[in-house]
Amino acid sequence: QVQLAESGGGLVQAGGSLRLSCAASGRTFSSYAMGWFRQTPGKEREFVATISRSGGNTNYADSVKGRFTISRDNAKNTVYLQMNSLKPEDTAVYYCAADPYNSWYPPSYWGQGTQVTVSS
Repeated sequence: QVQLAESGGGLVQAGGSLRLSCAASGRTFSSYAMGWFRQTPGKEREFVATISRSGGNTNYADSVKGRFTISRDNAKNTVYLQMNSLKPEDTAVYYCAADPYNSWYPPSYWGQGTQVTVSS
């Protein structure tokens, strides 16, 4: 029972930064753990980062740890992904996701995705 809308994707040079946002509808945003996943053509969708309902716990894929930061603002019904030191390998469609129990097997809700392209 949540609608997700990503924004903030675009084209950036390697080493640059982007901040993705995901706005959720409704008044129950804080009831969901949130996450970011990404997918490139011919590959399975992969986990990037998740954050617990209160924001107290986060998890990151090894490939992005130390470069990406997930955060949330429950008052604004928004989750963010700050991406620094971007690499061409980060190029993908990034999807926002929500799960009521932080289980992710699979996520319950998905956004439509936003394209991130990192040039070399």
